[in-house]
Amino acid sequence: MMLRPIVIALALLAGAAVACAAETVPASDVETALPAVGTEAMLQRADAPAGAITAPTLREVVRVTSDVVRIGDLVDNAGSLAQVAVYRSPDLGTTGTLTTSEVLATLRANQVFGVDTRGIGEVVVTRLARTLSAKDVELKVAHALERRYGLGAAASLTVTFDRDLGTLQLDPANAGEMRATATRYDPRNSRFDILFEIANTDTGTPTRLRFTGTALETVEVAVLTRSVEANEVLKASDVVTERRPKAEVGTDPASRDKAVGRQTHRALRAGQAVRSADLGNPDLVQRDQQVTLIYENAGLYLTIRAKAMESGTAGDTISVLNPQSKRTVQGIVTGPGQVSVLIASPITTAAVADPSDRQQ
Repeated sequence: MMLRPIVIALALLAGAAVACAAETVPASDVETALPAVGTEAMLQRADAPAGAITAPTLREVVRVTSDVVRIGDLVDNAGSLAQVAVYRSPDLGTTGTLTTSEVLATLRANQVFGVDTRGIGEVVVTRLARTLSAKDVELKVAHALERRYGLGAAASLTVTFDRDLGTLQLDPANAGEMRATATRYDPRNSRFDILFEIANTDTGTPTRLRFTGTALETVEVAVLTRSVEANEVLKASDVVTERRPKAEVGTDPASRDKAVGRQTHRALRAGQAVRSADLGNPDLVQRDQQVTLIYENAGLYLTIRAKAMESGTAGDTISVLNPQSKRTVQGIVTGPGQVSVLIASPITTAAVADPSDRQQ
């Protein structure tokens, strides 16, 4: 970026416009008259012997905070000419270059001679700025809405702006904290309208930034990578973790860790968020499956092959058909393909002594 010379008497704007998508509340234009051009070419050092003159020395790297570059920014020992503006500054947060010959020509035009260039080929001029990334602004908006209007913690809010923010470059005089001074939020459509203020050390009048968009409370939830049928057991490759709006998922979102290895109660489509109510423990016995039917009692352990009349997981009571007796019995699922039937033990009644038999 090449810097442009300016006319010395040209009026300057006091603040530069912020190149961003935020709506900046305009400040009044301030007209500043530049100092008159002096004629001093050399500066006598206060600690130097009488008559000793120190030559102006060119700077290779220049950093400025205002919208103009002055002679004193370009050279050391500029004397009374230091405040004379000679170039427009680059845009906020950007860098421009000037060849040494261009700088010398400008300095000579302003009565500065005998500049020591120290062999510098070009001068690099950077305009300093306070940088606000889109993420910085997003966090500020989330904290302004945190636990208000029925919303949760800032970390659970997903903020979307009406316009792409990019990176905001502010004048470095805007050194204060970015503070929300007016906040509006409509839970019906999730829209926000927030005004922030940043204290300005130069003018005393804060810079105002306004942002609009939507903010949704989101939760982490398991999301299907493929469609599944009812009673399928989910594998690790079947689910990923995503943040979804809380209103979409409800109050019982299933995490990926709790979804893998569980069985679906109903058919679910790819991309669908999984709720805890959609899942259950996998069936250890399937309907019509040949199972091992176990009869147990003290001193008795009998197994036969039988047919499950319904599906069930561990601990479920299901009906099983005994092929020998052709009777249906109830048993508890105790393992994969295994159903147990407990046989009640005979009740033994202990004899109770007649009170009259007791010794007197």
